Amino acid sequence: MLTNVAAVVLDGVHPFELGVVCEVFGLDRSDEGLPVYDFAVASAEGPVLSTHAGYSITAAHGLDRLEEADLITVPAGDSYVTREFPPDLLDALRRAADRGTRVLSVCTGVFVLAAAGLLDGRRCAVHWRHAEELKRRHPRAIVEPDVLYVDADPVITSAGTAAGIDACLHLVRKENGTEVANAIARRMIVPPHRDGGQAQYIERPLPRTRCDTVGEVLAWMERHLDRELTVDQLAARAHMSPRTFARRFQQETGTTPYRWLLRQRLLHAQELLEATDETVDAIAGRAGFGNAAALRHQFVRALGTTPNAYRRTFRGPGADSAA
Repeated sequence: MLTNVAAVVLDGVHPFELGVVCEVFGLDRSDEGLPVYDFAVASAEGPVLSTHAGYSITAAHGLDRLEEADLITVPAGDSYVTREFPPDLLDALRRAADRGTRVLSVCTGVFVLAAAGLLDGRRCAVHWRHAEELKRRHPRAIVEPDVLYVDADPVITSAGTAAGIDACLHLVRKENGTEVANAIARRMIVPPHRDGGQAQYIERPLPRTRCDTVGEVLAWMERHLDRELTVDQLAARAHMSPRTFARRFQQETGTTPYRWLLRQRLLHAQELLEATDETVDAIAGRAGFGNAAALRHQFVRALGTTPNAYRRTFRGPGADSAA
């Protein structure tokens, strides 16, 4: 049973990410019949630490506090992607994992766990902006950039800020039951579980690559996403054989005509869901999917959520009327 929780912080800690773990594990909710965790903030770099928000915090505990914890949380911090971490902190995290203590990171806190070797051969989550850098710096980590969090017990990693809430509530649900997790979520006024993954939040459109021979065809395809397009048609427009066109397309875009077209259609559908009140059926037609069922299938497959859920995420509950 989860009872003893420590948040370990470094200079430059992000207050919001620290606040996430404090809110979930650090509040006394016994008046509602909820468990009370023995919670503490422990510093890895002295009692007074700066935050990236311009003010300082004081931690009453040092790294020795981690030795008694059932769960160690590592919130995000400034320059965690590139900085070096204290060896005694990394040793403490390794000892904790070896004895079965759970370790949970929020956003860039994952780089601390990676530096300790806790992600070697393990699946892990990270904010999509830092996925490639985590792969580059720690090639033995199995990075999953599309998910909100990964539970690779005893190591739990979460993506961005809000995904830290998802991971914390997941662990509460796992250790203390659904009723406790749901009650904490209600107090925080957040969903106890979110559908989908990070794919729906990634910036778009994708950067354009230099296309010497298929550039004009790409522009034409973007203007006619609602049409049924074949490689034969596109090759004829480019004045090439289908085989040559497919080869040139792969060389210049890094993907196939089908995959490129599918990605552009999804991007267009996302834009229409965010910016218009059109029905999902109408959007499916404009984006080239034909009908709502086909759009929903591709949406779930690529983004991990439905068109209606995506619209609610970016436009609010009232958007349901346009479904």
